[in-house]
Amino acid sequence: MKKGVFITIEGPEGAGKTTIIEMLMEKLKTEGYPVLSTREPGGIEIAEKIRNVILDKENKAMDARTEALLYAAARRQHLVEKVLPAIENGYIVICDRFIDSSLAYQGHARGLGIDEVYAINQFAIEKLMPDATFYFDVDPEMGLERINRDKGREINRLDLEGFEFHHKVREGYRLLCARYPNRIVEIDASQSVETVFENVAREIERIIQ
Repeated sequence: MKKGVFITIEGPEGAGKTTIIEMLMEKLKTEGYPVLSTREPGGIEIAEKIRNVILDKENKAMDARTEALLYAAARRQHLVEKVLPAIENGYIVICDRFIDSSLAYQGHARGLGIDEVYAINQFAIEKLMPDATFYFDVDPEMGLERINRDKGREINRLDLEGFEFHHKVREGYRLLCARYPNRIVEIDASQSVETVFENVAREIERIIQ
């Protein structure tokens, strides 16, 4: 059996990841590919419970290192219970966020250090990295405006951070793009949904051929 492909979608709040993933799933299923979409933190029961703790707006006292460790714990359970079995069974796995989120948010924006947070996550992922990562780049002001317009979207603890934090997140992602140019594909997410989808779909077709 052919081993599957692990693709992750990254980006700041309001970058449009969820919408594009739904469009990609429809396209790949129509073309007959075995495909699975999931998200971080979450995707399975234990990780969803950890997600609720991390993103609860009432947990304002949460320490940055605690936050990073909780993300890593959720990531580990999600990998062993859902992602790895799917990859081994030949699926294309599309995951909304993975390790790069921790590196950008906790490593850079929270000031813990990208290398330090990467080290924490090595224990969780055991050297598994995505075959390809798409980073959806969008100005924080535009991203947060999109969130405010979307009445059906949950507003979580990270959404309530100030613009300075969200600009640091974007800065962190750009550092990661420079560090991992062979893995991360940067996508201009300020464009129309159709254009973003076409750009990502074209790259994915190249990867899975």
